[in-house]
Amino acid sequence: MSALQQIQVAGATPIPDPHTGRNATLLLISTLTIMSGATISPSLPAIESHFAGSDNVEILTRLVLTLPALFIVICAPFAGGLADRLGRRPLLIAATLLYGLSGMSGLITDSLAGLLVGRALLGVAVAGVMTTATALVGDYFSGPARDHFMGYQSAFVGIGGLVFLTGGGMLAELHWRAPFAVYGLSLLLIPAVVAFIDEPVRSHLSTPTGPTPVSAGTVWLAVSAVYIAAVFNSVAFYLIPTQLPFHLNAMGIGSPTLAGLAIGLGNLIGAAVALFYARLRARLGVIGVFGLAFGLMATGYVLLGLASSLVMVLSAASVVGLGLGMVMPNIAAAAMAAAAPEMRGRIAGGMTASIFAGHFISPFVSQPMIAAFGFANTYIYTGLIVGSIAIPGGALAIHRTRNNRAKETGF
Repeated sequence: MSALQQIQVAGATPIPDPHTGRNATLLLISTLTIMSGATISPSLPAIESHFAGSDNVEILTRLVLTLPALFIVICAPFAGGLADRLGRRPLLIAATLLYGLSGMSGLITDSLAGLLVGRALLGVAVAGVMTTATALVGDYFSGPARDHFMGYQSAFVGIGGLVFLTGGGMLAELHWRAPFAVYGLSLLLIPAVVAFIDEPVRSHLSTPTGPTPVSAGTVWLAVSAVYIAAVFNSVAFYLIPTQLPFHLNAMGIGSPTLAGLAIGLGNLIGAAVALFYARLRARLGVIGVFGLAFGLMATGYVLLGLASSLVMVLSAASVVGLGLGMVMPNIAAAAMAAAAPEMRGRIAGGMTASIFAGHFISPFVSQPMIAAFGFANTYIYTGLIVGSIAIPGGALAIHRTRNNRAKETGF
């Protein structure tokens, strides 16, 4: 073989990615977020029935799903500060360990209060896991590469949602406690974190390769807008995992497995859409993606309220999933693009708190609406409200795409 042929062969040989283990670990860690609530969502009717003698059992049962969100809201900003000051890796290891132990507490506790304590500790753990994982993505990637990875991250979350929801529904058929065993899977990720996650060197944290609005600092107006969008999206989205099992019961579809499938299908559709997030962001910009995503979610909620069969419910959940697959990576990517390197942990903590503030608020918004209007009308009215946000967002997107500065900044 000639020297030229050797060079050609060498050039055609793909170079192994030295960060495959690191990237795979980050993607798997990301699924813990959806697992925190999705796994036990199909068990909620059975939990309510088991603790039927307790005071305020209806709202407390919903809090079993959403109480972690309150503690995430409280702890995420502190987790972000710790991640910036003390490092990402040790916090991620400790949070993952707490996640597994607190999540499995539902296997042994025999009181609603004890169940809620375990869920509160799970929220503390999720605050640490999600904040450090998001900050690490901001540290390891920049520019279009970050958008691509955020899309893959959301896709993994969506796939995890389908797996954990469907699996949780199947386990809930056996016993309402059984889905809590799934949280033990998180403990298997600790060796991978130890082996593959390196602490970013503070003086060499990545900076965006493309232009940003203010390259030297945090763009607080953009961060604030992203936080507001995160809260609003979560309030609307969490009407599905917290209320859809009960809505299906009211429709005469009482199987936890079918409830898990209906909720998880939207996550699967969202996962597929998230793979194309980087292309959507490049074409529409941040505001354009928000406008399109909220428009699709609004349509899905209206269809869900009009649904009269399982097939119609699944179709509506799929449309909601289309929007969700766009909006979630858009929130994370926009927050990291607007954050200065030394502030990424704290901005990620604020983003995490905003997302889960909406999760916690959602039952307090939806339960009075359901009591007043019923399940179907609540979904229709939610769709109309989300749509009212999507329309001006779409108009702003059209205006911004005509503005060269929007193309330069990504906002």
